[in-house]
Amino acid sequence: MITFDKLWVIMKQRGVSTYQLRERCGIDSKTVRRLRANENIETKTLNKLCAALSCRIEDIAEYVPDEE
Repeated sequence: MITFDKLWVIMKQRGVSTYQLRERCGIDSKTVRRLRANENIETKTLNKLCAALSCRIEDIAEYVPDEE
């Protein structure tokens, strides 16, 4: 499973709110909800997030193996 827990940490460190993220990236509130729920998002959204936060993908997303 891909988690976006790191996204919220980096946003807090950089003082970026979800409102600012939506304005900078053109990401809608539905996508923000999907990120919070660790649901699937498009790779172009990851690209927008990395560009807006000046970071790498591994700074905002992490693979966590599913528990069996």
